[in-house]
Amino acid sequence: MLEPNPIINQILDHPLLEEKGVELSIKRLDWVHELVPGNKFFKLKYNLEKAIRENKNTLLTFGGAYSNHIHAVANAAHSLGINAIGIIRGEETFPLNPTLSDAKSKGMHLHYISRSLYREKTDDSFIQELHDLFGDFYLIPEGGTNLEAIKGTQEILKEEDQEFSYISLSIGTGGTFAGILQASQNHQKILGFSSLKGDFIKKEMEALIKTFSINPKGQFQIFTDYHFGGYAKYDQSLVEFIWWFFETFGIVLDPIYTGKMLFGIWDLIKKDYFPKGSKILAIHTGGIQGNKGFTFQTGIKLPSL
Repeated sequence: MLEPNPIINQILDHPLLEEKGVELSIKRLDWVHELVPGNKFFKLKYNLEKAIRENKNTLLTFGGAYSNHIHAVANAAHSLGINAIGIIRGEETFPLNPTLSDAKSKGMHLHYISRSLYREKTDDSFIQELHDLFGDFYLIPEGGTNLEAIKGTQEILKEEDQEFSYISLSIGTGGTFAGILQASQNHQKILGFSSLKGDFIKKEMEALIKTFSINPKGQFQIFTDYHFGGYAKYDQSLVEFIWWFFETFGIVLDPIYTGKMLFGIWDLIKKDYFPKGSKILAIHTGGIQGNKGFTFQTGIKLPSL
């Protein structure tokens, strides 16, 4: 199985933090594995174990053309010597973007479907059609969020993280947020920063919490006003913040998830959201591979590894 690297909490040093009397640390999940970094390592951990236990030699999953999840599944399958199929939303275009090019180079079979058909990705009839087409496979849902993923993401928080009063992370499909909620302590408040436009994410998280019987010990809050126009949307202020953060702290952020989350945290610190003495842990969920795709798509250069 995939073996993780040690994970550190990097304490940031900046005059604003000293002025406001708060401590901000970054949990460097982007370092957890060279090929399967970030929260994807934890989302896939028990899915991969289950697939191997069930003697499945093919993984099948879903994602968009720039999906971190597609990229991670391709790398994980290649590392374990098993097959991978990516059901990609939209038409095939050439040249392939960096995400899909990397996935294909790792042996993932890319199967493109229309956006309308993609909406049926959870329908039993559509899944059966995929079985008829590809044979037997282990299914991992879009974004990797399922029971095994939430079991894995609960392991992100360690005993030493109990010192933090706030734990912050970005929200996509919600699997990592659910796992962190389950693993958090009574005194901790979990802050989620949605990468999607609209308050619907709050109802989706409530449904996810109910579906997977998550019992949060502490409080949580979801912010929906740091999306910069919606999923994969951005403006110049976000780009400038990502560069500023890299030049100031040496940490690479992405414009889809971690950049927006840290922008939100920094803004909240400026606005005195956090009481003096607060210890904040921001979880770096990876996604840096997407920076190449962002440049490919927009022509805007971002920091990269």
